[in-house]
Amino acid sequence: MIRYGIEQEYTLLQKDINWPLGWPVGGFPGPQGPYYCGVGADKSFGRDVVDAHYKACLYAGINISGINGEVMPGQWEFQVGPSVGISAGDEVWVARYILEACTVTLVSLFSFSMEYSNVLLPSAMQRIAEIAGVVVSFDPKPIPGDWNGAGAHTNYSTKSMRNEGGIAVIKKAIEKLGLRHKEHIAAYGEGNERRLTGRHETADIHTFSWGVANRGASIRVGYFEDRRPASNMDPYVVTSMIAETTILWKP
Repeated sequence: MIRYGIEQEYTLLQKDINWPLGWPVGGFPGPQGPYYCGVGADKSFGRDVVDAHYKACLYAGINISGINGEVMPGQWEFQVGPSVGISAGDEVWVARYILEACTVTLVSLFSFSMEYSNVLLPSAMQRIAEIAGVVVSFDPKPIPGDWNGAGAHTNYSTKSMRNEGGIAVIKKAIEKLGLRHKEHIAAYGEGNERRLTGRHETADIHTFSWGVANRGASIRVGYFEDRRPASNMDPYVVTSMIAETTILWKP
């Protein structure tokens, strides 16, 4: 049984000016560092949208497993999975749709959900963000310069990888992924060359690498995580390609 866990990063933008939520208009916040998984009004921007999206996904039956603030302020992530096979693509696409619906209208659902903790009305799902006018961006590098981009790290395992001795199976799969690096990069999202620079927790787009607990590698082992996919990737294409290369493809 093939299982996936997809980490979908995205950026919340101020309407009309396409500038990250919480950033001064025409200016920049303090440097990256305190925002990752941060709390506080000076570090976390858009949590009401994010919490509302999480609750909406739970209501809709999406297998959403977590949320967190990302390294760049105004950037967030939600995780879907573990999901079996093609259902991972279904879950990500529907979760993206719900996120877009959530940001059509910004009315904070935090107080709403505290009062109605067991119920999220479908109409509320579509009217969470109207007042603030927040826009969602899946661009892999929405702000150039010394700021992290946005990816869709894809965790993957087969039954043999999860069994005792599975690390040997994982290493063989990584070797095959390295041999088809260019083909995977071509299918992993538009504009990814702006993100995969070898900086900001990425590997250079032209170089395949892997390492244990290495955020700067193409493949990070701890889980078996492909860190190359961009935030705007097609989850059906990425998940099927990983399976095809590691299981079916013969070098």
